[in-house]
Order: sequence, then C-alpha cells, then structure tokens
Amino acid sequence: MTSDEFVEGGKPTLEAVGALAGVSRATVSRVINGHATVKPEMVDAVNAAVAQLRYVPNRAARSLVRRRTQMIAMVIPERTAEFFADPYFAEVIQGAALYASSTDQTLTLLIESDADPEKTRRYLTGGNVDGALILSHHSRVPAYVELSDTVPMVFGVRPLEPAERPIHVVDVDNVEAAAIATRHLVARGRTSIATISGPLDTAAGIDRVNGWRSALADAGLDAGPLESGTFTPASGAEAMQRLLDNGARIDAVFAASAQMATGALEVLRAHSIRVPYDIAVASVDNNYFSTSANPPLTTVDLDTANKGAVLVQTLLRLIDGEDVPPFTAVPTALVERRSV
Repeated sequence: MTSDEFVEGGKPTLEAVGALAGVSRATVSRVINGHATVKPEMVDAVNAAVAQLRYVPNRAARSLVRRRTQMIAMVIPERTAEFFADPYFAEVIQGAALYASSTDQTLTLLIESDADPEKTRRYLTGGNVDGALILSHHSRVPAYVELSDTVPMVFGVRPLEPAERPIHVVDVDNVEAAAIATRHLVARGRTSIATISGPLDTAAGIDRVNGWRSALADAGLDAGPLESGTFTPASGAEAMQRLLDNGARIDAVFAASAQMATGALEVLRAHSIRVPYDIAVASVDNNYFSTSANPPLTTVDLDTANKGAVLVQTLLRLIDGEDVPPFTAVPTALVERRSV
C-alpha cells in the first residue's frame, strides 16, 4: 500500500498518519504534542509515518491542545525609577525582543507593581503566558521561584540565597568579570586597588567583590579599601569621596558598574586627581556611560543584548519540554580604553 492511499484530498490528516503507523488518532496527537506517556516503538512508528506522508501539524490546533498563548513575559521586579535610569535593562530587553521577533512568541513587558506585587504573579499563573523571564538586580526572586513549578521560568540573575527547588539562570559569571578587570589593573602595575562595590544585598554586588578579592589574592596583593554604591552615578561619586576622605593610598579603583565609575571620575576630576596617571579606573558594563565618560572607561563587556536573546532561547526550550542546564553562562570580554 502506498502513502497516497493514506492521504485525503491531497493533504495528510491525523487519521492518515495513524492508519499508516498502525495506531489511533489520539496516539498520533500525543506523539506530535510531546506527551511522555507513549511507548517508544509507537513514537518511532508515528514519526516514520509523519515523515513518509510529509504531515505538517496544524499550528493553531497544536496551540489549543497545548493551551499555548504564544506570549512570554519579561518581568522586572524593580522600582520604576531605577528601571528607566539603568541602560542594562534596555539592552537586555532589546536583545530579548529581537530574538522573540524571529519566533512565534510575542514578548510582553511587566514591571512589578510596588503597591501590589501579587498582581504580577497572579497574571503569570492565570494562563496568560507560556513562560516568564525574571530580570532584576535585587530580584525579589524567592516569590518567583515558588511559581517556577507552575510556569516555565528563566532568571536573569542567580538568587542571593540558594533556591529550594531547581531553577534556570542565564547570566554572566560576575566573579570572573570582576577578576578580569582587576587582573588588568594589576597587569598595568597597580598595587593598591580599591573597589566601589554594588549593593551587598545583591548577588552581582557580592560576586563582583569576590572576583576583585580573588584576583588580588592571586597576584599576592592585599585587598584595598571597599565602599559600596547602588549602581548609580551619584552613589559612585559618594563612594569615591569616602575613599578619598579615608586617606588610604590607592593607585586604582575597580568600580562594579560603569555608572558608578562615571560618578567616581567626576570626584577625581574635582580633586585634580589625574586618571589614569594618579589613579586608574576600571569597571564592569560596556554602555554609553563607558564610552561617554571622561576619560572613556576600560571595562568588561557583559554582552547584555546577547544575554536577552539567550534568556528567550532558554525559555523556549523549557516551554518545549527540553532538558536545560541550571546555569547558562553569557561570555564577557575586556574592552580597553583610556581610564587605565
């Protein structure tokens, strides 16, 4: 019997695939929709029949069977003012949106309500989206980790505390990013290197301090003084002023973000301290703060647009039921400019 005998009206049907494979229409549907309850030999028979008949599943019908919305959410659990002031979010979202536009999914942006954060979580669990990306510095992650059993989720930052259940994270290695910048300062002959850290109640803030310390320890150098900021230019300026007021003799500063580094440069310039001759400055983030600084900043590029794309790619794999590693690393690279 030829494959043509299983085709009705020139177009193969689920029934035709089932007849050729020797299984029921329901079994064909379960195989096509990825159910794990079908015996392997039946899966092989259905796949062979699909290939022979060149059967193309009806995408709309498959969406109904799977209850797909073709919508994924980018959730920002940050205060609105911080979100709009930080170019990091815009770069990641742009990368995510560009990748999503090449797929059947539509990306929607949700900024968590300060007044009613539960509203966002109710939306996610209400069947409105196929999955969610959680992107935040402070990341009120625990509340979302609890939802990851209900809605496929990928986190753009590791939780500050270990998650109680398996989760999926896409991020740079923040320890290594800070170490790269610090090793570069050491390689340029700097021996007394301070840091302006990010908030120490964030995973990125802690990891970048650890990277700075480990690079100095590897070079046989003592860690210089540490002052913390909040990833903003004003906090970087305040931290730099505290470093100067403390009277420590330093010849370099590693700032945990380009925004804080630009604030530090303003203070150094106000004190007639020459960069990089008297004090060199290196940072993390390669954005317009890095390029417009005076002098332009040597920094570690975190490839944030690519991070956005990888976030979406990873989420779509989860939605499709694929095995995904718990951590996917985004590459980093040193960009040398005149601040070192």
